[in-house]
Amino acid sequence: MRYINAQGILPEDVLAVVQKYLDGAYLYIPRKLSNKKNWGDGTQSKQQTAQRNAQIYAEYKSGKNVPALVEKYFLSDKSIQRIITLGRKAEQK
Repeated sequence: MRYINAQGILPEDVLAVVQKYLDGAYLYIPRKLSNKKNWGDGTQSKQQTAQRNAQIYAEYKSGKNVPALVEKYFLSDKSIQRIITLGRKAEQK
């Protein structure tokens, strides 16, 4: 996200109203609900995380213990346990 000068895009009357509340301050304007994107939609992050989690679960099933997975993947114990639990649930479906 980058900084945009409101003076260059907002009509003077709108800018005056905004300045009444936030004179010289930074303001975050959220996207409209219709324009919101889900996490990972613009990148490969979702797919990469799913592949990593599948690899973690496969290694766990083949005998690697949680502390070894924590060290290898630099994740917390709870994160590894969550990934294993989700992997088990996915297998049961």
